[in-house]
Amino acid sequence: MGIAMLIRRTAAQDVGILGIGAYRPHRVVGNDEVAARTGRTAEWIERRTGIVERRYAAADETVVDMAVEAARKAAADAGVAPDAVDAVVLASMSGMRQTPGGAAEIADRLGTRAAAFDLNAACAGFCYALALAASSVRDGSARHVLVIGSDKMTDIVGPEDPSTAILFADGAGAMVVGPREEDGMGPVVWGSDGSRGGLIAHSADWLRYRDSPGTEWPTMRMAGPEVFRWAMEEMPEVARRALDAAGVRPADLGAFVPHQANLRMIEAVAGRLELPAHVAVARDVVNAGNTSAASIPLAVARLRESGTVGRGDLALFLGFGAGLTWGAQVVRLP
Repeated sequence: MGIAMLIRRTAAQDVGILGIGAYRPHRVVGNDEVAARTGRTAEWIERRTGIVERRYAAADETVVDMAVEAARKAAADAGVAPDAVDAVVLASMSGMRQTPGGAAEIADRLGTRAAAFDLNAACAGFCYALALAASSVRDGSARHVLVIGSDKMTDIVGPEDPSTAILFADGAGAMVVGPREEDGMGPVVWGSDGSRGGLIAHSADWLRYRDSPGTEWPTMRMAGPEVFRWAMEEMPEVARRALDAAGVRPADLGAFVPHQANLRMIEAVAGRLELPAHVAVARDVVNAGNTSAASIPLAVARLRESGTVGRGDLALFLGFGAGLTWGAQVVRLP
């Protein structure tokens, strides 16, 4: 005898970003300090990366600590009580504890028993998390989702490594995704190329550190020139596909917010997209450094704080990084 099963489905819900929050650590680190331990000069660092200063978290400040601060601000901006959040998604690549993940602790500290999970897609992680949050709201699994990008990169890069220490920094950014009267989240265009995973990767795994006495603490290394070439070859087309998927022209945009890898890369990708002059290009990297999964929400927060973008503006997000992974979508800003 066959068993009939009825699955009750809700009508598709229009979804968008309702609020944004940012947390920047208090310690400001200029190029002179970084130059002194990497064998470079302050002028060389600025010329190669566009970075003038970056923020470092305190020694006792964690990925979760920063995430909670950004999340509280995002919830307040959205007018959503933290205990009304149905899911918490943490995008991060630098948590120092493998289990449990940080998202459940964040939810607890916010006062909610929401669903919670961590996601590691490195610098593309925030775009991945936004896509999953939007899907959850659309299918009725959640009404409000907190999406957080938080990374303490100073824990996982070698402080004297000139390929990474000059770039990476710490911070957290968050957004609340929920129902909107007008849909505000375009389809995600995402992918990966694991064959190039070695371009951004740790120097060793934890088993080698455990089993081989004297092995140095594994740190993240990066083949900078190769990553730059890959981004120039692949990312403009990913951005164009995201525009096409959303049915949006470059002239419709108010802002382009790529991952804040370094200023040279941002300018090069923006140039290849041939964006109109009125489209603001996020350049938060100049004063924040590369904060991995936190870089896109931090850059959006900076654009809003400066009045460069306004409510309802369309923005193109483009994340890319270790994996290699990438993700892009067009969103409507709150």
